Amino acid sequence: MKDTRGSIREALYEAPGPKMQKKILAATVLSLAALSVLLFLIIRMFYENGQLEGRYWSFFTRATTWRFLGQGLLGTLEAALISGAMAFAAGFLLMLGRISRHRIWRGICTCLVEFTRGVPTLLFIYFFFLVVPQLGIRLDSIWKITMPVAISACGVVAEVLRSGVNAVPKGQTEAALSLGMRDGSVFLKVVFPQAIRFVIPALISELVIVVKDTTFAYVVNFPDLMQNARVLISNYDAMLSVYLVVAVIYILINFLLNKASASIARRRNNVITDPLELVD
Repeated sequence: MKDTRGSIREALYEAPGPKMQKKILAATVLSLAALSVLLFLIIRMFYENGQLEGRYWSFFTRATTWRFLGQGLLGTLEAALISGAMAFAAGFLLMLGRISRHRIWRGICTCLVEFTRGVPTLLFIYFFFLVVPQLGIRLDSIWKITMPVAISACGVVAEVLRSGVNAVPKGQTEAALSLGMRDGSVFLKVVFPQAIRFVIPALISELVIVVKDTTFAYVVNFPDLMQNARVLISNYDAMLSVYLVVAVIYILINFLLNKASASIARRRNNVITDPLELVD
């Protein structure tokens, strides 16, 4: 049987040859040089405008400042994890509808997927923040941010999962059915585990987007990283320094998520998936 352990990235992108590697190196050097010049100009502009004065940065030497930002970071991670879990659950159900044999159910789920993908996250947040309370429903601030973010992401998750299911060779389904397995067992024991292996990097990339969407938490007054950053800005009148530090924190979070995605993909690609083993 042909080895199908290669990752999606390996299937989509061919390794560059010697000439292309030289071009990539040259482009990288030029890009770094241009970015260095741009960074120098930005720093000089900040210096000339007095934004590098000690009063804008000295409060970062205090443990209370980092403790306050850490509390906001925990709030961001909590909101992102809850949103991600709900988006995965809802996306799984929508994916089942999208691949269903029933035309009406498939049509409804298709409309829901397109709706959630097309509406901006901020509109969902305003709906939960302004409209839902008028219906007599009282929600904590964490649900006012996690539910709309999850709704906004679930359509993308559904399509990612569906692409993984479609990537599983049809022959494996036919082989499992020929052994007497039922459709539900075939999907849960043979198809879906392999589909997840294909799309884990894409799911983690979507989690990065979920983390970014939680920055709208200030709308519902949820104490996340951005909300605590706004408090620091109002207390110390230091917009540049605070936003710069917060930006670095978000970059580190997304970098770690991307590294985790690549690590998981490599680890799973080293595991041989035998459909007969999955049936046992």
